[in-house]
Amino acid sequence: MTRILHLSDLHFGAHDDRLVEAVDWQADQLKPDLIVISGDFTQRARTEQFRDACAFLDGLRERGHEVLGVPGNHDVPLYDVLRRFLSPLARYRRFIDDTLCPFIELPGVAVLGINTARSLTFKDGRINQDQVAFISETFSRTPSESFRILVTHHPLFALRIGDEVERAIGRQELALNAIEDSGVDMLLAGHAHHAVSQDAGDLVTRAGGVLVVQAGTATSTRVREQEQSFNTIDIVEGSATITVHAWIGEDFKAKDAQRYDWREGRWVLRKTAEPAH
Repeated sequence: MTRILHLSDLHFGAHDDRLVEAVDWQADQLKPDLIVISGDFTQRARTEQFRDACAFLDGLRERGHEVLGVPGNHDVPLYDVLRRFLSPLARYRRFIDDTLCPFIELPGVAVLGINTARSLTFKDGRINQDQVAFISETFSRTPSESFRILVTHHPLFALRIGDEVERAIGRQELALNAIEDSGVDMLLAGHAHHAVSQDAGDLVTRAGGVLVVQAGTATSTRVREQEQSFNTIDIVEGSATITVHAWIGEDFKAKDAQRYDWREGRWVLRKTAEPAH
């Protein structure tokens, strides 16, 4: 079994220290093979906010955790116009990771992150043709039987959050081509501050066969319809179990676990599973 701890939308600068400490503790208890952070490390891409995010990452790595992260739209300066357009991710590269499209291979699992944050779109994300080619090229070098995971900050599909609809990524057709051509099994994203999982065929017909997993905000004080949370993802041959760990005021508690089985070319929700511990 491979276990991934999926965090998103940390928003250092608009965070709660209690939540940060609780995530730290949970990471050690859950013993993941990889920690994925799907963007928005900071609230306004300020130096002191990136320093806090960097200290958090350093602590995880010093305790032996492997971490893969991608930028979010909040990691691009909003009000510093010159920096926004001339060097939008310079601070991210300095404090978080110089690689904007990181790749890690675990036994039987390949994980690739893609940067969807853009200077021009402010909130929304986009993917381009070069990134599509990079996705295909990277996954083509992995064994055909590998479980392939693509990580972005922005969701590739439109999602309903309460009465609102979170827009799909810009140039969605390119994204659909990328996941189809590369045989991607799972998509991890954040941005919406809302935890949900489902087969992509429930969202866009032609995209069936990809399991979409959204993480809520792990440590931000800004929530939408849900409390703060993070996911654990347990992958075994032919199945994946996603457990949502929600903040209950003093700690995170595993409250919802869903097991998906691969059947006839798509992911089928088999049953509610035992929460991951």
